[in-house]
Amino acid sequence: MLDQMRMRVGEFRPRPVDAPGLPEAGVLIPVTSVHERPEIILTVRSRRLSTHSGEVAFPGGRRDPGDVDLRYTALRETHEEIGLLPELVEVIGPMSSLVSRYGIKVTPFVGLVPDVFDLAPNSGEIETVFRVPVSFFLEDRREMTHRIDYQGRSWYVPSYRFDGHKIWGLTALMLVEFVNLAFDAGIELHTPYDQERQQELK
Repeated sequence: MLDQMRMRVGEFRPRPVDAPGLPEAGVLIPVTSVHERPEIILTVRSRRLSTHSGEVAFPGGRRDPGDVDLRYTALRETHEEIGLLPELVEVIGPMSSLVSRYGIKVTPFVGLVPDVFDLAPNSGEIETVFRVPVSFFLEDRREMTHRIDYQGRSWYVPSYRFDGHKIWGLTALMLVEFVNLAFDAGIELHTPYDQERQQELK
């Protein structure tokens, strides 16, 4: 399962985004290294933050002037937010960049991380850290679907709820691209969601 992920993400050519002049951010999609039961690590942002407060997100943040690239940004910010040391992350490669509703170009990087590591959430930025089995997204247990008009077309983005946490918006869009590519999730983003049809296919 993880070998397939390595190969597909490593060979992936991200979709180009024409967004010159926008501030940039790098985030990490951390996948645990348990081969048959990998999990994805997510955070809940502090409610004291000015943007995306209380929302589920991948660890990461804005690029600093001294960052050599966005990969470095994602690893630096992840360490600052949840205490994961950069040397413990096997970065597989980038996924497609997206522009947030705040006008920030966000690039996610897939990283394989140990199943167990010292977790030290930064209380000023992170309210909590939690894990979701990849199998949860493969089963597409969505709570609802949001239509988002983006880049001249409609996107039908799942919204999930796991252990009381709502996973939606930009984070869900990144998740779906990743699980579709790496694990053949088959979640359609450009046609309206047909729940009855999806149940027939399962």
